[in-house]
Amino acid sequence: MNESPLLRQRMDIFLREVTLYPVSCEALANGRSDAQWLDSVLAGGARIVQLRDKEATDRVLYEKALLFRRKTTAVGALLIVNNRLDIAMAVGADGIHLGNGDLPAEAARALAPDLIIGVSANTEAQAASARERGASYFNIGPIYPTQTKKKLTAFLGPEAIAAFAARCDLPFTVMGGIKFHHLRELTQAGARRIAVVTALTQAEDITAETGRWIAAITANSRASADTSTRPSI
Repeated sequence: MNESPLLRQRMDIFLREVTLYPVSCEALANGRSDAQWLDSVLAGGARIVQLRDKEATDRVLYEKALLFRRKTTAVGALLIVNNRLDIAMAVGADGIHLGNGDLPAEAARALAPDLIIGVSANTEAQAASARERGASYFNIGPIYPTQTKKKLTAFLGPEAIAAFAARCDLPFTVMGGIKFHHLRELTQAGARRIAVVTALTQAEDITAETGRWIAAITANSRASADTSTRPSI
């Protein structure tokens, strides 16, 4: 796929700066609004946010996305909109994330050549086809049992990371029930960009928790990289 200059610029930020990938969910935020969540994760150093709201009306979602766009632009962070290509394009978002029941990535790419397009990969086959479908990255998950996917009973586990990554050379995120104590095993398995919902939406101090996760992912990723490149004795 030939990337446009704007898409290359956006992906450069994604590849260089994104470690923690916060995803909003007002219903699981202990009474706090998405606007409060956004201010907190950006203050904690997040370089990307995903606006995910499947309950809002189109008008409310549009207004919320405008707010997210204004605030992410002010700090140079990426804005991804979940599911809604129309909303993403209307507010000038940096990208969209598509689940397997959403608009096909091929159609989204044809309409929006400049957008980062993420796709969900629940199987190795879905990961393997991500590039040809026009995706910029894929998400491996759910890794662990999660409150946001209550109907699911099958979870991939961290051992799936290497298998999925081997099927596609695109960058990837991991998601699903991830808690702070999972970070070491996830980074050891090869994860470098970790997406979370409740770990931040339900944190007592979202700003502090965001900073703690970013620092831990960065440190653990460095340690894992050092270990993998260290010559055996």
